[in-house]
Amino acid sequence: MVSHSGLLTVMDRAARKAAPRLRRDFNEVQHLQVSRKGPADFVSMADKRAEDTLVEELRKARPDWGFLLEEGGEIAGDPNKPRWIIDPLDGTSNFLHGIPHFAISIAVEEPMGAGGRTEITSGLVYQPLTDESFWAEKGRGAWLQDQRLRVSARRDLFESLIATGIPFMGHGDFVEWSRIFGAVAPEVAGIRRLGAAALDLAWVAAGRFDGYWESHLKPWDVAAGLLLVKEAGGYVTDFRGQDMARERNQFLAANDSIHSKLHKLVANALR
Repeated sequence: MVSHSGLLTVMDRAARKAAPRLRRDFNEVQHLQVSRKGPADFVSMADKRAEDTLVEELRKARPDWGFLLEEGGEIAGDPNKPRWIIDPLDGTSNFLHGIPHFAISIAVEEPMGAGGRTEITSGLVYQPLTDESFWAEKGRGAWLQDQRLRVSARRDLFESLIATGIPFMGHGDFVEWSRIFGAVAPEVAGIRRLGAAALDLAWVAAGRFDGYWESHLKPWDVAAGLLLVKEAGGYVTDFRGQDMARERNQFLAANDSIHSKLHKLVANALR
């Protein structure tokens, strides 16, 4: 049986501390207090409470680490130490509409010496309703609880189920997405838009989805999920097929064979 590192144990414990309140609030979603923070971008009191719990728990364990938070923004820590990247409720719109598909996402971002480059070295995506804990550490693989994860073994697009995020009011590039969709949809078995990028990527790592594409995301949407895919044997690139997904804010994830085919479709669509 695989065991968590001390750091993953801290992350898992923090997520599980925040989860019960999310579950209670989800069961009473019609009573939630909701504020508007942008076009079609809602934040619930549940979101804020979950983030406060995560920060409190993680700060106890690593008091000198900084944070990058969906709600609270950037909190500086020791610049020579890692920082936490947290989405306390990925899939907020699902949550507020009573759709049981959302997750807590926690990642560790470490500095890589001079030049300001960083890398994600630990990630956890926790689904409070199903109690599924997807986690990965650099060099240790990706796991669902104590089960090793591997990306899908499918080789052909016509058998593949692909996930994406669809642009909506004030978010994303609908023209770009439409061109990619027009190229990919006729070639695959299906396309799904479930509304939680962290879980989309975790499901690619678990082989439930065969591939995924999306752009114009925030760091906390994808930080943990990207590591899960890579540690499960998958490939993550930008739409040009280069290792600059985070820099260009373009994410194309799949196993090696499906990635190669998807990349060609996407690149041709955007020419």
